[in-house]
Amino acid sequence: MTDTFTFRVLASDGRARRGEISMPRGTVRTPAFMPVGTGGTVKAMYMDQVRALGSDIILGNTYHLMLRPGAERVARLGGLHEFARWPYPILTDSGGFQVMSLAALRKVREEGVTFRSHVDGVVHEMSPERSIEIQGLLDSDIQMQLDECLRLPATGKEIERAMELSLRWAERCKTAFGDQPGKAMFGIVQGGDDKRLRLRSAEALAAMDLKGYAVGGLAVGEPQEVMLDILDATCPALPADKPRYLMGVGTPDDILKSVAQGIDMFDCVMPTRAGRHGLAYTRHGKINLKNARHAEDSRPLDEESDCPATRDYSRAYLHHLVKSGESLGGMLLTWNNLAYYQSLTADIRAAIEAGRLAERTAEIQEKWERGDLPPL
Repeated sequence: MTDTFTFRVLASDGRARRGEISMPRGTVRTPAFMPVGTGGTVKAMYMDQVRALGSDIILGNTYHLMLRPGAERVARLGGLHEFARWPYPILTDSGGFQVMSLAALRKVREEGVTFRSHVDGVVHEMSPERSIEIQGLLDSDIQMQLDECLRLPATGKEIERAMELSLRWAERCKTAFGDQPGKAMFGIVQGGDDKRLRLRSAEALAAMDLKGYAVGGLAVGEPQEVMLDILDATCPALPADKPRYLMGVGTPDDILKSVAQGIDMFDCVMPTRAGRHGLAYTRHGKINLKNARHAEDSRPLDEESDCPATRDYSRAYLHHLVKSGESLGGMLLTWNNLAYYQSLTADIRAAIEAGRLAERTAEIQEKWERGDLPPL
């Protein structure tokens, strides 16, 4: 525990870093995967389960919590940590992604974004200052700047406009954040699939001397090779002594390849969403429990797993739950998926410490390619 926000690199293997973020509410081992708790809950999971799987930090969403139950109400109830019974670090995103994903319901201006709530149609104003105010009311430990995230493909003119706007918003967020001991505000590199614009964004943000940096606007429609090419150009331009967060990414393969580029933090709804839709992530690759081949299979997903959902329940039972629409099916598969993601990042950290990330990556990928166990 510490009274300040600090980051240190403990080991490296090529560009990959094994690190540690320390703050008053706890230490985050990096590379880290952050389960997404959009509305103050990691869907289909108890918070003590999330912690037991090895999660050091979770993510909350400024836009959604602003709408329900409201940031001021959360503050009156003791902040998001107390409200959700998660006393460990929380990162809140700024609402910038909703600028893209709810494009039909918003208008972007220099002052900020006007949202029409997808819940009740009420109009809300989200300026950079209001975004930081909401994140402060939630009492989050890592707060993200408000940015404009474009869906790719987009024109070069639109990408440059959004990137420059995001830089101006970053300056305003930094001023609004001020000095909050033990907490951090991260800037977000934008620039679409244009490496020249990405470098301009990264260099301008680095000059602001923030406590951490994110790469946003990727995994939004472009191929994986484009994402990795952008990271290859962007990560070296970010300060080596600050954490790097790749927002909204991604698949296990995305994580492996992005760590090799120097990324330290990830979040994605994929493991929880997939679990609710009958898809399991395992060391054998993806397994679709909707498939009839599992209907009379008494084997677990993976008998070697430490996770009870993975080890103790038969595929036949999981198949039955999924096909019957039972909520327990989504709960067990979400538990399995988050267990796998945390196991994967722990494996990555150990491989970096041992200086054999490339070898371990090849071993993991070989198991994925070999695929699931043959049908009975």
